Amino acid sequence: MEKVTAIIPVKKTSSRLPNKNILPFGESNLLLHKIRQLKQVEAVNKIVVSSDSEEMLAIAEREGVRAILRPKQYADESLPISEFLVHLSDIVEGSHYMWSCVTSPLVNEDLYSKAIDLYFQKLDEGYDSLVTVCPFQHYLMDENGPFNFSRGRAHTNSQQLKKLYLFTNGIQLTPREKYKEWGDRIGLKPYLMVLGKNESIDIDDIYDYEFAKSIYEITRRS
Repeated sequence: MEKVTAIIPVKKTSSRLPNKNILPFGESNLLLHKIRQLKQVEAVNKIVVSSDSEEMLAIAEREGVRAILRPKQYADESLPISEFLVHLSDIVEGSHYMWSCVTSPLVNEDLYSKAIDLYFQKLDEGYDSLVTVCPFQHYLMDENGPFNFSRGRAHTNSQQLKKLYLFTNGIQLTPREKYKEWGDRIGLKPYLMVLGKNESIDIDDIYDYEFAKSIYEITRRS
């Protein structure tokens, strides 16, 4: 079985939720939780934590995974993320990268294994990457009024709206060589791996965080 390198990107600061990446979660914290999930995935042969935080790098080292100090210009976003991705492809070994964010704690080892299997299958079918998404069929409006629906007699049920997809930070699988070519984790023909609402939770603020903790505890008890 072909293997992948899991990359866990964690920054020191977060404007909406301070210390987000190491907040308590489950029996540890979000970063440790993600490292330990990935350790259980047979198809992951290397785990790399990239951070500008000495504390987070120390956590990674204690867990026995590779810790890479992120240069300031990539951490403070004075350079676009495309430059950071090229930088990673220059210093991190492996033929295939799996972007694995701690802010998606309900993406577990089973989903990672399924995604990796699908990824290599879909590469053979002509896709160039894999990204996790969540279906979105809701009414949208902008300052000019309805955006994806009509009013009055032409109004339809939400189930009849064109299906859109929310990009989630759960999983992105990409050939390493493409990071440099695209400056992106997603290609021109990505395979969309659909997740449920729970697995698609991406912690951005305190409400996401509390919701993710609640769902995790419910699923752990069931």
